[in-house]
Amino acid sequence: MQTSVTTIERFILDQEDRYPEATGELSNLLYDIALAGKIIAAAIRRAGIANILGSAEAQNVQGEEQQKLDVLANETIKNCLSHTGRVCVMGSEEEEDIIPVPQEFEAGKYAVLFDPLDGSSNIDVNCAVGTIFSIYRRVSLEGRGTVADVLQPGVRQVAAGYVMYGSSTMMVYTTGQGVHGFTLDPTIGEFLLCAPRIVTPRVGRYYSVNESNFGRWERGVQLAVRGLHGDRPDEIRGKNSRYIGSLVADFHRNLIAGGIFMYPADTKNTRGKLRLLYEAAPMAFLAEQAEGSATDGMNRILDIQPAHLHQRTPLVIGSRHDVGYVADTLRRMQIRTSGAYTASVL
Repeated sequence: MQTSVTTIERFILDQEDRYPEATGELSNLLYDIALAGKIIAAAIRRAGIANILGSAEAQNVQGEEQQKLDVLANETIKNCLSHTGRVCVMGSEEEEDIIPVPQEFEAGKYAVLFDPLDGSSNIDVNCAVGTIFSIYRRVSLEGRGTVADVLQPGVRQVAAGYVMYGSSTMMVYTTGQGVHGFTLDPTIGEFLLCAPRIVTPRVGRYYSVNESNFGRWERGVQLAVRGLHGDRPDEIRGKNSRYIGSLVADFHRNLIAGGIFMYPADTKNTRGKLRLLYEAAPMAFLAEQAEGSATDGMNRILDIQPAHLHQRTPLVIGSRHDVGYVADTLRRMQIRTSGAYTASVL
């Protein structure tokens, strides 16, 4: 029987000890997020018997139907972060504006953005869902925090990650020193280290894309996906299709096994569908730290300067070789069509 384990708290503290200048605030903030993940995981496990499945009969700022668990997850994260003195402002996919820390609590030096429950449309059919988070150092000098603190390019993230609620609950995060994975042991209520440094394969086994949108894609995207099918063996070896419809679940599988996830723009969503700040940027940070890649089709996600809180973007993310293949295909098509494919469309 194994008795030596590494909890997420111990691992974070050990990492912190390597940097004499560390104050411990970021470490504690990550543990605050881990606590929120535990609470959400417990709620999801009990959702069917606690009557918190189904629609909340309201829409979020994106115009999407909120699930009851969306609301619960959003409030849980806010409650776990707002009183700690480590956060000055938050942003949630579920809320229209920034969320300043209440006046009765001290404002800290970090800004946190989060998608409380990614893939929530899968909740009622018991598929994996997740929480995505992104952390930046504040740029405002004082006060409760401003929109400038959250409208920063992804390259300035100091930490990012996700908690995935599936057959087990996992937390995966990076602080720019590799990607590390932890599994929640419900018997002791702790996240235990299971993957100390995740490196994604350079060439993946899977491709993940919603092919029901095929007819709405630009020609270059269609050609790239046909290559992933195996129709262009001179350019790339064909892959197996795996698509859940939950970014966290699809990304996690491809991170571990190797693969590419795509959500390109189309005629219905001309600027893409996924949110830059809550989904694309944090996942891009993880992908690059795991030796993968993330683009909007041709341009690096982490270099995009956000213009507004709920900005959308196309996303091509995963194994470096596969993402490069898609970018090359789109560039060639752009040349052929004299600039018809631009970064804002792809």
